[in-house]
Amino acid sequence: MSYNKQDLIDYRLEKARQSLAEANAMADLKYWDTVSNRLYYACFYAITAYWAQTGIRAITHKGIKSAFHKELIKSGLMSKDLGKLYGDLFNKRQEADYKDFANFEASNIQPLIQEAVIFVDKIEQIISP
Repeated sequence: MSYNKQDLIDYRLEKARQSLAEANAMADLKYWDTVSNRLYYACFYAITAYWAQTGIRAITHKGIKSAFHKELIKSGLMSKDLGKLYGDLFNKRQEADYKDFANFEASNIQPLIQEAVIFVDKIEQIISP
């Protein structure tokens, strides 16, 4: 089966939306570390959808984060607040996934759910003609 660029963009945006749904499901169960992971990946997939559209190449998570700030924040396409959110989610995901005894609570993560939705929505607006 052959895929085109739009197929890849659509796939990655769907992965972003699915990750948001997973974050909400994990929030209902109060699995805050997992919520942080899914919120990060929702934003990550949205960014990689934008990369698919523009042809920007970044391989590592740090590379994607750096390119995101250069291409979308410094250019003014996205707000500095959304840039800060992505950096915060990146750090929280790292901590939750790799740091022993890291346990987030609702107060640390729950407010970020709606912000991640706004983030993904903004990327979709930028991508859409």
